[in-house]
Amino acid sequence: MLIKEISKTERPRERAEKLGIIALSDNELLAILLRTGAKNISAIEVGNEIIKTIDDISNLVDTTVTELTSVKEVGPAKALTIVAAIELGRRVNQAKTSVKVITPRSVYNHLKNDFVGIKQERFIAIFLDTKNNMISKKTIFIGSLNMSLVHPREVFKWAVKLSSASIILVHNHPSGDPTPSPQDVEVTKQIINAGEIVGIKVIEHIIIGSDSFISLNELGYFK
Repeated sequence: MLIKEISKTERPRERAEKLGIIALSDNELLAILLRTGAKNISAIEVGNEIIKTIDDISNLVDTTVTELTSVKEVGPAKALTIVAAIELGRRVNQAKTSVKVITPRSVYNHLKNDFVGIKQERFIAIFLDTKNNMISKKTIFIGSLNMSLVHPREVFKWAVKLSSASIILVHNHPSGDPTPSPQDVEVTKQIINAGEIVGIKVIEHIIIGSDSFISLNELGYFK
């Protein structure tokens, strides 16, 4: 269905004017940026195709022009418009507040709520710039932590993509006891070694328990 075939009051621009931009769905917001669709497909439907391609709207922050143009109906101009809008939003947000998560306590305070009610181990990488401001955080894996599942390439894929200067690793122990296991230590050392090869330093690994945390750096595993 084309936009012109949609009731005027239900079109994205008209809905935004009447209800405010916050009322629009993800694909409607993308439709406004896209402006037009393609042959026999509306901008809203193209927005849906973009979301399907990137799996989750949160991944849009790291999506490139090349990745967006892999969607059949999205050309370079439309892809660049979306990437520019995301970058502008990132800069506005960064100017508003720069989150520093350099100390173990600050990491714990920033991420502890991400693990509330989680029944499995969740492995997160925090990507920092040269001033130790958080660029982004990514869930690398959910499940039992071992090297066959948490591979350095998944961590450094994002580090390179985000132009990260350093990385902090964080995961939880659903048992509530943050004491590091031999697998925790093994994974940490292998990711540190991989970071030395590619020139991106891993500066910390925090294990979060039910109401406490442990720093593997403070325990001496980074020496």
